[in-house]
Amino acid sequence: MFFFDPTYLCFMAPAFLLMLLTSWYVKSAYNKWSRVRVRSGLTGAQAAQRLITSGGYSNNAWGVQTGGGLAGVQIQRIGGNLTDNYDPRTKILNLSQGVADVPSVAAVAVAAHELGHAMQDADDYFPMRFRSALVPMVNIGSWLGWILIIVGLLLQYAQLAWIGVLVFSGGALFALATLPVELNASARAKRLLAETGIVSGQDEINGVNNVLNAAALTYVAGLATALLQLLYFVSLVGGLGGRRRS
Repeated sequence: MFFFDPTYLCFMAPAFLLMLLTSWYVKSAYNKWSRVRVRSGLTGAQAAQRLITSGGYSNNAWGVQTGGGLAGVQIQRIGGNLTDNYDPRTKILNLSQGVADVPSVAAVAVAAHELGHAMQDADDYFPMRFRSALVPMVNIGSWLGWILIIVGLLLQYAQLAWIGVLVFSGGALFALATLPVELNASARAKRLLAETGIVSGQDEINGVNNVLNAAALTYVAGLATALLQLLYFVSLVGGLGGRRRS
């Protein structure tokens, strides 16, 4: 069975290593700046509430400043560590306790990043809408693609296996679409934190950059993993076509 194909490890070993390194880097950066108290004294929840109250702002594709429309965003505490997220369906900003209730550089950085997603939602940010539109396809493709590839390989039916590869490729497309959404949310967070005075001084700015840049690397690693896995299946199904011709 191809599940135990050593070639799979050749493709995926670099991705596994990259994921381990980025996970270590994120935890290291977060832990370091979680111990540094932000001079404004605001917790992550307080920083987010200040930005919501002020309305926030963002720049559209033409560089024109537009209202953030954040008045309807609610803050909610959730369990876990680094489980923070923004839910566009309910307009709720979910913050973990370590972010919501701690006045640290890392906490305000994470809270502002998630609020950046709320601003994208309010601005009808196209990359975010495009990524959301991919979710149903990815949910189906994540299991249907595997099935089609396996059946195609077992039956030596290359056309069916290639359809499986095409369906499975939705995961890589989603990972690619995620990058600009996350990078833009971080860019908004960095700008807002500095301009509102929630962070001050080059050391705090550097801390925010460190935390958010480390987090961005996880999405790069995710994209690399998805692409390498897709390339493995492409090589596998391509080999099937070659065997049939021989």
